[in-house]
Amino acid sequence: MVVGTVRAPARAATQQWTCRLLFKFVLKIFYGTIVVENAHLIPETGRPCIVSANHCNSLTDALLLVTSIPTKKRNMLHLTAKATLFGHKTFTSWLIESAGTVPIKRRKDVEDGKVDNSDAMLKLVEALEIGDAVCLFPEGMSRHRQHFRSDVLVTFHEPLVFRVKDHPELIAPIDYDHIRQLTAKMHDIISSGTINSPTWDLIRTAKLAARIYAPLGTRMSLGDHVRAIRSFLDALRPADGHEPGTTSDGDDEDIQELTRLRDDLKAYQDQLSQWGIKDDRIRHPLPRHTILSRMIIRFLWSMALFTLSFPGLLLWLPIFVTTFYAVHNFKKTGPIFDTWDEIAQYKLIYGLFSGLLVWFAAVILTWPIAPFTVILVPAFMWMTLRWFEDAVSSFRAFNTLWRLLRVGKPTLRSMHDRRQDLHSRVMNLAHSIGLPQDPESYFVEVGGKEKGRVNGSWDSTRRYFSIRRRRKRDWNETLRLYDKVDYPDDD
Repeated sequence: MVVGTVRAPARAATQQWTCRLLFKFVLKIFYGTIVVENAHLIPETGRPCIVSANHCNSLTDALLLVTSIPTKKRNMLHLTAKATLFGHKTFTSWLIESAGTVPIKRRKDVEDGKVDNSDAMLKLVEALEIGDAVCLFPEGMSRHRQHFRSDVLVTFHEPLVFRVKDHPELIAPIDYDHIRQLTAKMHDIISSGTINSPTWDLIRTAKLAARIYAPLGTRMSLGDHVRAIRSFLDALRPADGHEPGTTSDGDDEDIQELTRLRDDLKAYQDQLSQWGIKDDRIRHPLPRHTILSRMIIRFLWSMALFTLSFPGLLLWLPIFVTTFYAVHNFKKTGPIFDTWDEIAQYKLIYGLFSGLLVWFAAVILTWPIAPFTVILVPAFMWMTLRWFEDAVSSFRAFNTLWRLLRVGKPTLRSMHDRRQDLHSRVMNLAHSIGLPQDPESYFVEVGGKEKGRVNGSWDSTRRYFSIRRRRKRDWNETLRLYDKVDYPDDD
């Protein structure tokens, strides 16, 4: 493979730069926080590079990668997409075609299951030969995650470097066992930043163990949060479906203890879900008078913020209605596996266009003062989203405090003792798998950021207006009035 210094065609690079600028802010509106890790590991332009990633949200994943790669590192990323997205008179089709995206044919999209991607592979090889980067999603399909104001983690890993002299087994004549070993290695690297499990129940239990280990308020980054969950997931995995007597005595006893811990964690989470409260409320029990005073404060604050955000929500209403209607109709257009994975991109695109129309309409209706409203309208809409997000958060806290009153002090004391036992067992498990014993101190030292908190009153005021600023303290929280801790039933 030739490593050259020839740059990508100016037209495609310019169009991708335009798309990057257009969607960077839109993505930060749609998602709560976009955390990018290890961008310094990306090879610079001039070195051929293949970016392989897991696939969550069709076109949205590609946009996230394009906007996450610094332009100083890469000025062009050749994208790939399923061929069925091309050739339509839609904005999505125009966008992916104008950005130089290469169509990939999939077997499941044709009746006889036979496809020829020779031309696509040739285009990608040509891009690599001039030192550009190409993007591939090995899964071949995406799995939707489209909750408004949810968080996204983009992690770049140490690149795998292949040279003919170092890897002669990868050139003709090819032994496909070597190819399978390579793809297995790629799978392990990519999946190390994701949460994969044979059952939803195991994910739910691992997330609870991680919350007990590093409770709400621990100053840790989203990447550290995901890796903590992944560590507990791997540690609890042997207990999933284990039958006594199938391993040696020592291993069997350890797995039985893991099984008991998993069952106890599940029962504890079931009780929390039934009451509608978080583990943090059990960890720090509050006296009755404190609960009542905080309920008053949270309710008044949420009502004040709802009132403050109401005029701006009228501007957002056409955007929400248009997006909901478009997505609702889109779900009816095809099979679930081929439509639901595109929900996020439809929300982004329809939200973008309806938002621009609202902006233009507001400017026209206020034409005498248009030089001011052209700036004030989007700024007011942004602050409305901030106020509404904080109002929802405050109302969630009010609901939780009300549920605490209904549970009663004796029951909460019993649950607190139960949690203390679980905490001790979870910390023992954390020690056995090599996690730090003092997570709150450790994650501060390694540079983690505590969610929703800043240092100093001036910093707090300034960052409140920042598109990076988040008021939510829980990485699992999105813009809704309830917590999402339960998942679909396993078959």
